[in-house]
Amino acid sequence: MTQITLLDGGMGQELVRRSGAVPTPLWSTQVMVDHPGMVAAVHADYRAAGATVHTANTYAIHRDRLEGTGLEGQFEDLIVAALEEAQGTGRIAGSIGPLIASYRPDIHPDHDTAVPLYAEVAALLAPAVDLIICETVASVAHARAVLDATLPLGKPVWLSVTLDDEDGTRLRSGENVAEIVAACRDADALLANCSAPEAMSTAMDAFAKGDLPFGAYANGFTQITKDFLKSKPTVDALSARRDLGPDAYAAFALGWIDQGATIVGGCCEVGPAHIARLAQAIRDAGHEVI
Repeated sequence: MTQITLLDGGMGQELVRRSGAVPTPLWSTQVMVDHPGMVAAVHADYRAAGATVHTANTYAIHRDRLEGTGLEGQFEDLIVAALEEAQGTGRIAGSIGPLIASYRPDIHPDHDTAVPLYAEVAALLAPAVDLIICETVASVAHARAVLDATLPLGKPVWLSVTLDDEDGTRLRSGENVAEIVAACRDADALLANCSAPEAMSTAMDAFAKGDLPFGAYANGFTQITKDFLKSKPTVDALSARRDLGPDAYAAFALGWIDQGATIVGGCCEVGPAHIARLAQAIRDAGHEVI
């Protein structure tokens, strides 16, 4: 029997679906403001589904993402609001998403610019969370910057990379996954997220060669489209797969566990029903959810 940490699923897509709001470049941040309590309700549904780690809705709360929007100047208040809505049973993970935009390692700030920006977010998260999860890391430079910003705080830090959907041996930057294994030895876990589930198994083999606990939480998008990589994208440019229901997703995740993964969950388009099925599948396979 293996002990498996079960993450929750996607927050942003779930909020857009429940709110009926038109997606904006602020993603789930805007929905959180317009619909107080909805984030807490999503967290509660993931708890009921069996998730044991709940990721606060702080992924996109960066000063650069708020600049020029109606939420500019509310940086600290938005982080506080997201953390308050995450409170409840289970461990809380403070999420730090990429600066500027997701999936764009080509425009990620240089190291000296990025580190203090990530550090500011991490310092606000740390007192209220059990761990910090650095998500959708698309390059080795991004990994080094966010780790330099978060590790000094003394909280457990999980680093999660995003992969080329068609080649799980590579990050979205084109760099080999083996390079990230070497670069994040001081982290507390190494994960892959927001990539096609088919790409994860290749990455799991690379992760297994390191010394860290590892795992994956995939998305349910057909692909990351070129339109999505434009400035200030919205989720309208992405489409959901129709072949990735709860049973299919659980089968993928059990495969990662067979490869040695001990942390699994879901990302965009993976909802509470997927997590509930995954929790049951993990137990049915003889493992323990912790």
